[in-house]
Amino acid sequence: MRIIISGGGTGGHIFPAISIANALRAKDPKTEILFIGANGRMEMTRVPEAGYDIKGLPVRGLIRPLWSPKNISVMIDFFKSKWLVKKIIKDFKPQVAVGVGGYASAPTLNAAADMGIPCLIQEQNSYAGVTNKSLAKRAKKICVAYDGMERFFPADRIIKTGNPVRQSLMANDMTRAEARRNMGLREDLPTILVIGGSLGARTINNAIASGLQRFDERNVQVIWQTGKFYADECIAKAKASGTQLVHPQAFISDMAMAYKAADIVISRAGASSISELCLLGKASVLVPSPNVAEDHQTKNARALSDKGAALFIPDAMAEKTLVEEAIALVSDPATVTKLEVEVSKLALPDSADIIADEVIKLVQNQ
Repeated sequence: MRIIISGGGTGGHIFPAISIANALRAKDPKTEILFIGANGRMEMTRVPEAGYDIKGLPVRGLIRPLWSPKNISVMIDFFKSKWLVKKIIKDFKPQVAVGVGGYASAPTLNAAADMGIPCLIQEQNSYAGVTNKSLAKRAKKICVAYDGMERFFPADRIIKTGNPVRQSLMANDMTRAEARRNMGLREDLPTILVIGGSLGARTINNAIASGLQRFDERNVQVIWQTGKFYADECIAKAKASGTQLVHPQAFISDMAMAYKAADIVISRAGASSISELCLLGKASVLVPSPNVAEDHQTKNARALSDKGAALFIPDAMAEKTLVEEAIALVSDPATVTKLEVEVSKLALPDSADIIADEVIKLVQNQ
């Protein structure tokens, strides 16, 4: 098989893309896979690190407001990218093109559809992104993670597969005590994991920083991923506070261990994070980012909180209420257990394998 996979920009697009590629290779080690990404974006380094070739495009996102004169150059780059993709397709001769969202997906799948290549798109969020909505009419299969996606896509092409997650998260068989020892934490204390994404989340970081002494007072320890942009500031605040129980760091390299060590998780509500929480059965407090297209993180968070599977705090309320809500939750084992049970019901395992099977069907149906 020869497959193109396109998309990226954030880990929420890249991790599923790599998981799908790994699943395809596991089913047939001879499968040739070529990624297409956007120049200067995260995928241009993360994909080669995962062992796959990638071609970059000069594609960029539209500038708000849409009538901005700057969008003239954005559209020129789009059509240039589409022309480059057609050249790549002529050389690589893929049998199927897969789009996971992000800037590069639009010119790649449009070019592939123009050239008669069957297309599959994977939508991670409960509210479809602009790119995937525009591609839906040209896609043969549309893999989704939430119910009700016929609002955005043709119902007869939708397959509910869930979102692929990093395989390493599911392979950790440590006990909670072992994970805490390995992370230099106390084994006997309630533990909160704070994650705002690899770049960090200002509101969450401000909330944690304002409550540093409260964690010590209530004997609650915190694994605090600050993100690289906020690391120096947050580490300095933790040091100045004298806290013994809050452990800030820019980036957590072993997320499987961090999840295992934690009783609850404070997180943004990106699609990949939601899928990880469901598959790992973790109780969580979700603080959706307000700075995303169509406010889709709030819709993701509501998909859990409305089912009693997570707590939801609006970004605007987080600095006032997040610390107290989180401490109250982690101090209430019965509620933690209830959230764990409900969130586990929403898990859709084997997503990457299911999507890979759909790609293979498209190859076989040609």
